Amino acid sequence: MQFNSIEFIFFFPFVAACCFSLPPHAQRVWLLLASYLFYMAWNPFYILLIWISTLTDYGVARAMENHTDKRGRRKWLYVSLCINLGLLFAFKYANLAGDALTQAGLWIGVDWNVPYLDILLPVGISFYTFQTLSYTIEVYRGNQKAERSLVDFALYVAYFPQLVAGPIERPQHLLPQLKTPKYFDYDRVVSGLRLVLWGIFKKVVIADRLAVMVNVIYDQPERYPGSFLTLATVFFAFQIYCDFSGYTDIARGCARVLGVDLMKNFNRPYMATSIRDFWRRWHISLSTWFRDYVYVPCGGNRGSTAAWALGLFAVFLLSGLWHGANYTFVVWGLLHFGYYLFGRATHPLRSRLVHALGLTKVPGLLPILQVTTTFVLVCIGWVFFRAESMGQAVYILSHLHERWFDLSPNGGFKGIVASLDLSVRAFALNIGLVCGLVVAEGLIRDREPGEWLGDLPMPLRWAGYTVLGLLIMNLGLAEEIPFVYFQF
Repeated sequence: MQFNSIEFIFFFPFVAACCFSLPPHAQRVWLLLASYLFYMAWNPFYILLIWISTLTDYGVARAMENHTDKRGRRKWLYVSLCINLGLLFAFKYANLAGDALTQAGLWIGVDWNVPYLDILLPVGISFYTFQTLSYTIEVYRGNQKAERSLVDFALYVAYFPQLVAGPIERPQHLLPQLKTPKYFDYDRVVSGLRLVLWGIFKKVVIADRLAVMVNVIYDQPERYPGSFLTLATVFFAFQIYCDFSGYTDIARGCARVLGVDLMKNFNRPYMATSIRDFWRRWHISLSTWFRDYVYVPCGGNRGSTAAWALGLFAVFLLSGLWHGANYTFVVWGLLHFGYYLFGRATHPLRSRLVHALGLTKVPGLLPILQVTTTFVLVCIGWVFFRAESMGQAVYILSHLHERWFDLSPNGGFKGIVASLDLSVRAFALNIGLVCGLVVAEGLIRDREPGEWLGDLPMPLRWAGYTVLGLLIMNLGLAEEIPFVYFQF
């Protein structure tokens, strides 16, 4: 069941209405059952994986509390890591490992012929695996008490608003909120529904419309000139942002209606002035997860330069692998690692260059240059993220500069647009939507869209609701396109 489906339009109000009418303990049982039903709408069989993770980490945490020594607790932590990461590896990375073994065998003259496993990736397995691991790690560190109620912990693992695509929550933040009695709060409901409205707009109007053009060009990049390859890459940058942040807005909005505040997962990432700043703004729950559970244990900023680089390398390698079992994701992650290294190594030189050129003397010039440069670097990374193979990514990057204005082989501008299954008007609309989003985020700044909209005078506020609703009904695609991050 997807947030942008007809089923969810009926599912969520029914779940919320029943929740508000039940006593506190029954509310949690009801939300757990609703969460399981929500997940089973994709594939009933894969609910078994959630149950395995839930029962494993519930038991592991209780066992860890019985050990005062770290060695005893560590053994149980390893049990959690092995079972959870083992399931993740089996369903997500087995074929990648098999391919790597096959290639290694060919290099040494051995034909291993590792069989290919034709299995469907469970929706959201990367998200709920990391969320339940954060619980066992926090219990191991002594920052979280083991949960006594199996129902409450099971709800923490499977809470439906953020089950399949995050945000990846921490137990200290989410568990107490799940235990709090739920009641109808008009202000919370309105605030949550504003977020839902904004998220649906970003998904079905902007992301899905941009996806049409991006998919056609990336499926056959050799048919298009460099200007359209570049435009498709920029469009993909906004497609994936609106798709993923749109999901997060809907998730946070639904949770807020139900009395739970999920963490903010995006903060205008394309306004970042550096790659480091970008990762403070993009997929914040995953970035902080890797920071706390990989980067800091490796030494973080406290160790030597070598330890810092090793920790950073591990973070970006794992981040790439977390996103998918394809070499393109690994290269995407390592490319950002390279950006980090280059940025740190050249920082003194760039600072001197900025002062020598007098860039700080012109108000606003330096931030514009920094934001533009960062966006270009991020878009280069998105080519690997979106491409089906390394060969396709290399082809696109090597042809971005070619035939920018020579469109005659493709039948001119109108011929290219027609090949994208778009009219010239629809093509212009896509550009307008991207520009409109940039302007809107510039106006809203660090505030939530719903909060900003709620502070407007009532006539303007209702005008905003009406405009968003009309845009969704008239410009939203009828086809139900899955959220991009569901594949992770």
